[in-house]
Amino acid sequence: MDSGALLDLLGNENRRRILQLLSRKPCYVTEISEHIGVSPKAVIDHLRKLEEAGLVESHTDDQRRKYFHISRNLRLEVSVSPYGFGMKSAYPASASLDLGRCHHLSISFEPEPEGDVADLAGDLDHLRELERELSLAQRWVQGRIEDVQDDLSDAVGEEDGRLYAEILAAIAGGADTSREIATDVEAPEEIVRQSLVVLRERDLVARTDDGWDISASA
Repeated sequence: MDSGALLDLLGNENRRRILQLLSRKPCYVTEISEHIGVSPKAVIDHLRKLEEAGLVESHTDDQRRKYFHISRNLRLEVSVSPYGFGMKSAYPASASLDLGRCHHLSISFEPEPEGDVADLAGDLDHLRELERELSLAQRWVQGRIEDVQDDLSDAVGEEDGRLYAEILAAIAGGADTSREIATDVEAPEEIVRQSLVVLRERDLVARTDDGWDISASA
C-alpha cells in the first residue's frame, strides 16, 4: 500500500486504537465497540477500511462469531526535518536475509532452532532490546545527517544550500548525469542543471567525460 495512503488511514485515532486492541488479541465488533467507546456501526466502517488496506483480516469461530485480527507485520516510518520530509513502509524481511550486506551494521543473534518456552521468551526479550537499540541508533544517525547537512550547506556558501548539499551527496554516491541526480534528490531536472552550473562556478563540481564529479579542489 502507498505510504501516503497508509498515513492517511492511520491518521484516524479510533483506527489506531482498534489496531492497538487487535495487537493484543482477536476481537469481535461489539467487543471493540465497548473497548474504545465507539458505536458498532462506526467500528464496522473502520474495520472495512482496515481490511481494504490489507491490515486486518477476519475469521469465524464455532459459534459463528466473527473475529478480527491484524493480518501482517508492517512498519511505517515518517521522517520530518529541516532538510526533508519522507515516508516509507516496509514488511519484515525473511529469516534468510543476509545482514552481511549491511556494511555499517553488526548484529549478533542466533535464535534457538528448537527452543523451549524459556529459550523463546529469552529470544523475544533479546529482540525487543535489539529493537530499542536500533531505534536509538536511528535517532543518532538522523542527528548526524542534520549536522553534516549544515556543514555542507556552509561549504556551498548559501544560507539555504540544502538542495546543493543533496546534489553533492548524490554525486558522491555515484550519480553522474543530471537525470540521475534529479532522480536521487527528487527535484526537476532543469532545477538540477541550474544548480550544477552554480556549483561548477564555485569550483565544487567538475564536468568530466563520464558526467559530473566532485571537484578535486573542493
